[in-house]
Amino acid sequence: MTIQAEGSATAVLDLYRRHLSRGRARLAEMTGGQVELSSHGAHVFGADGRRFLDCGGYGVFLLGHTHPAVVEAVVAQVRTHPMATRLLLEPVAAEAAAALAAVTPPGLNRTHFVNSGSEATEAAIKLARAHGKTRLISAVDGYHGKTTGALALTAKELYQAPFRPLLPEVTHVPYGDAAALAGVVGPDACVVLEPIQGEGGVNIPPDGYLTDVQRICRAQGAFFVLDEIQTGLGRLGRWWGADREAVTPDILLVGKGLSGGVVPVAAMVATDAAYAPFDRDPFLHTSTFAASPIAMAAALAAVRTITAENLVDRAAVLGQTLLDGLRAIAPALVTGIRGAGLLIGLETRDEHVAGAYMLELLDRGVLVNHSLNAHKVIRLTPPAILTDTDVTWLLTAFADASAAVKGLF
Repeated sequence: MTIQAEGSATAVLDLYRRHLSRGRARLAEMTGGQVELSSHGAHVFGADGRRFLDCGGYGVFLLGHTHPAVVEAVVAQVRTHPMATRLLLEPVAAEAAAALAAVTPPGLNRTHFVNSGSEATEAAIKLARAHGKTRLISAVDGYHGKTTGALALTAKELYQAPFRPLLPEVTHVPYGDAAALAGVVGPDACVVLEPIQGEGGVNIPPDGYLTDVQRICRAQGAFFVLDEIQTGLGRLGRWWGADREAVTPDILLVGKGLSGGVVPVAAMVATDAAYAPFDRDPFLHTSTFAASPIAMAAALAAVRTITAENLVDRAAVLGQTLLDGLRAIAPALVTGIRGAGLLIGLETRDEHVAGAYMLELLDRGVLVNHSLNAHKVIRLTPPAILTDTDVTWLLTAFADASAAVKGLF
């Protein structure tokens, strides 16, 4: 019997220590050494048959796990043509690009598919440089990935320090401060920002911020890249964070939810003018597995399913229900609850309280994430398919966890 079938936590931990990561194994031991073997809808199932409510997943599972429409599309593609030669035209990629263009802000017509959010950021940096935009500007506490170029934008000393020197000419400005941005933008700049900072702790900028950013960039002739890898495709109760102020960046970064929770895929979507260098030379920036037919089948099915099941509106309604319920429960150790749609941040007194909350919620079968750039903020990114029973489960678990954590501090 294989370890996967057996589901032995001890055996899996041993393999992690020997072949993957000792640090990851230590973390798993702290959280009880749980092993996940299957998933469906809003739920993940452990090796011992235990069921978890997945309100984490780093924003990937807007459609939940193994959504039938996405799984069926991918399985059909696997059975017919899973990988492409890259010499001939492949129709599923064309359909996926058209579907994405149909739901992105007006003018964003050109798509470059990649395999991850970090790759989408890298593609944007390279496209900007092809236009002579060599100076990068991002926000403090922003998160854009951990590959070398993306890491230069991800303004966190913890992640940057071991890998310096990074890309030169990178400036970080306070998030939400348009005046500070205006002071450093010039015609050689590429500005990369999130409409709401996810890993930064669900930081929501003041009204008009994105409009000001777009105005500043256009006035200076700078590139404006909006990173919607976590916020896009309905997560915020809108198709895009850009829709809040009806802005159209030069480049939009898409990921996480584009996978449908089944196959990794991301994209850089650009205006015709911004995309021109890649348009002229299709081999200027390539990747062997980018736009694979199985990934394209997942992306196409994901966009179609979000539309067909009206999940954008569902995320808005469900998110408000959760915000109201969580705020009604929150004790003094939770210093703030904020969010938009199904991106919700619970700010605690300190990172020790946040860690205790995560463990107490795990004990009650609820999976959440910490914020990589704000360790005292617990982040909830539940699927838009939660049932009333799931909502009750989450709120009850939070209330019980709050009582338990209060007793610890």
